[in-house]
Formats: sequence, structure tokens, C-alpha cells
Amino acid sequence: MKKVRIGAAQGFYGDSLDGAIANVKYGDIQYLSFDCLAELTMAILAKDRQKDSELGFTRDLGPAMKVLLPMVKEKGIKIMTNAGGINPEAAQKVVLELATSLGLHDLKVAVITGDNILPNLDEWRDLGTNLEDLETGEAFTKEIQDKLLFANAYIGSQPLVDALKQGADIVISGRTTDTAQFLAPLIYEFGWNEEQLDQLASGIFMGHLLECSAQSTGGNFSGEWDQIIGFEQMGYPIAEVYENGEFVVSKAEECGGLVTPATIKEQMLYEIHDPSAYITPDVTVDLTKVQLTQLGPNEVKVTGVKGKERPEKLKVVMGYENGYLGQVLVGYSWPDALKKARAADSIIRKIMANKGIQYEEVRTDYVGYNSLHGPLSELPEEHINEIYLRMSVRAKDKRGAEAFRRFFPPLALNGPPSMAYIGNIPSRQLLGMWSTLINREWVESQIQVSVKEVHSLVNSDA
Repeated sequence: MKKVRIGAAQGFYGDSLDGAIANVKYGDIQYLSFDCLAELTMAILAKDRQKDSELGFTRDLGPAMKVLLPMVKEKGIKIMTNAGGINPEAAQKVVLELATSLGLHDLKVAVITGDNILPNLDEWRDLGTNLEDLETGEAFTKEIQDKLLFANAYIGSQPLVDALKQGADIVISGRTTDTAQFLAPLIYEFGWNEEQLDQLASGIFMGHLLECSAQSTGGNFSGEWDQIIGFEQMGYPIAEVYENGEFVVSKAEECGGLVTPATIKEQMLYEIHDPSAYITPDVTVDLTKVQLTQLGPNEVKVTGVKGKERPEKLKVVMGYENGYLGQVLVGYSWPDALKKARAADSIIRKIMANKGIQYEEVRTDYVGYNSLHGPLSELPEEHINEIYLRMSVRAKDKRGAEAFRRFFPPLALNGPPSMAYIGNIPSRQLLGMWSTLINREWVESQIQVSVKEVHSLVNSDA
């Protein structure tokens, strides 16, 4: 039975490249797939592009490609990445220029565009779509639209498949789903069609298990994590996928980590709201009948994935200007560390009230007590050695956010004892996130695939 081997390369913008290099060297893979984007990442990239119109893609793309391109060219491995972010054309340009400088001719680099729907919003609103927020049901207003910095639809794997059909060696996209980079090679290699729902669903699930670098191979594992060997050189997952959709997850033997049904299950349930209906643009996935079988050391076979019809609409994520963050971190030591920090919080709030200063939002966290678990945190039975008070505000403008810091230095002498002032933490712009649904035909009708060859740049004035 025909099989395809896909290696994971990156789980987020800024992730280590070591796992990707190991998969290329030792994984006997045909495809190396990156998942670089989160909704937070889109906000970061939008801020980058505000400063420089040539930015808007993940800036670790260049260093990664400089290392990987010679290796994948030699081995005939194809790269799939959504590192294009909100400016995929600029990302394509970077890769083409790098390949040229490395003398790697005859490489084809594809870019997928059309997920950016910001220019279409007025037209689509006129056609009757309300763009209400998925989480709150709040109506989309002109005020929100005027503050938008980006608006991108989650697109599926088909444009990436089209790029592979055009001979692309490197496929760069913008806001695809996390799994599209992993499913597309399977559709291309096996010729799966829209009717083969179970196979498509299995490909999506495989992508879900591989999209977060080492989270399927022992990274971030909440089981017996202290028994895992090789955290300093973690292997990223590799999937060997068969034409019927079944697949085996493993890792390079030369790397650290662990692949068991337990490590797979943790990633399996990650970000899954409904295991019977994990919705993606390509297919709706049912995980309720999945079987995980340990075949050998660090080899788990996955079967039983079922598929249902894909949705009629696509999810859109938009980011808009939403004020500025001001924050301060101060520390208190034993004895009564938590009591001192609470007193400081109360003092600051009273000072603001006395001065008539109001912010859009004020938040208090006690690092070392409740900053992770919030209201679920239980008071410790023993005295805490040290507590850090983090207070943050959301201000309408940068000036208001920066003014918040000025309340704290006087507490060193005028407040509870033993305060350590961490220093000035710069204020920064906040982005509000808006999710909605849009007719998929509207988005898919504007998606384009552009493929350029490296040698065409070498022989031109470009």
C-alpha cells in the first residue's frame, strides 16, 4: 500500500528549528510541514506591517529556510508553511532571494493569497452578511471596522494541493487552518476526493497531532514527564500515512521524547471543543471512535477516524485597535508576602479613586499564588517565600497607559515593607479579536496560486 511520510517542523512563530532539521536528516520524510500561526501571531504580524509594509510574515522564515533549503533540495523534500501570515507575497520573495543566493536553481516557490478579506468587507456587508461575533453575538459595527488592522479567513488545503500540482517545492500560505499544511500532501499524493470523508478526516487528525511540534512526542506532557529522556533535543512527530487514511506517529530515533497513546491523547484533545464535530474547511472530523495502538517503542498507530460534510461557511478572524496596555510588576518577600501584595493593590486602587483616574479595565494577579489558576487557587497552608504583584490596565491611549506606572515607585518607602520594583515595562497597543463566519464561495472565489521558479530570477534583472 502506498504511503507518505510527513514530518512536523514548527508549532509556533519562534519555535526551535532543531526538530525540523532532525526530521529532514533522519526522518526519511517526503514533506516537512510548518504551522506558524496563531490568532496572537496574526496580531504580532499586523503590528510589524504597521511599521514596515514589507513585513507581515514570520521573520524566522528566512533563517529557517537558509538552513533547510540546501538539505531539502538534496533530499527532494517539499516544504509546506503558513509563515506568510498577512503578507505571503513578501515571504515568497524572501525565499526566492535566499534560494538564489544559495545557488539553488530549479526550485519552485508557490504563494497562496486570497485569505485577506479586509478589502471585501463593505461589499459583503452590502450583500447582507452581518459578521456578528461568534463568541458574544455582538453586532459588527462601523466603529469596529474602522479600527481593523487585519481580517483573514481560515482557508483549507485545496489551494495548497493546486500549488503542488503545479510542481511547487515550497508552498507558502497565509491564514490557512493549522492542519492544511499536513492534509494537502495526502490529497495530492493519494488523489483523495471530496467524497472520501473518512480519509480526509484522518488526514486532518494527523495534522492536528503534528501541528504543535513536540506536544505529541512528550513535550508539555502532564503524565510522567520526569521520566522522559532528551528534553534538550526533542524529536518532532513524524506520520507515516497510508492510502486508506490510517497512520503511524513516531519520531526520529536520534532525538529525545516519547510517543505513546498517552502523549497522543493529550494532543488529541488539545483545542477540540467537540470531539464528535471538529470543524475545518476541508471536513468535519469525528474522533469518538479513534483507536490508538502501541506498535513498538515510540510508534503509535491511529485508526477509526470518521468524517462528515464540510461546513458551508468559513471562519474569519479579525483584529482591531483596542487601547493600550500598561502594567507593573513588584515583589514582596516573607513574612506576609501575599498580605503585603494585597495591601499594595488596595493602595493603588484607592490612589486612582482619590485622583479620579479611571481605566477601561484594571486587572490584578499575584504571581506565585493565583496568576495561573485564578479563582481556583487555594490559599497555601504555609507562608509563601515571595509574591509578585502584577497590576495591569487597559487605557484608551498610550499616554494613559504609561501614566499608570508612576503610582508605584513611591510605595517603596510609603507602602508595605520589602517591596522590590521590577522596573518600567513598556506600554503597548492592544488588539481586540473578532471572529465571525463568511460564505465560503466568496472567499474561495478570490484565492490565487502563484508559482515562481528560482532560475527565472537568476536569469532576469529581478
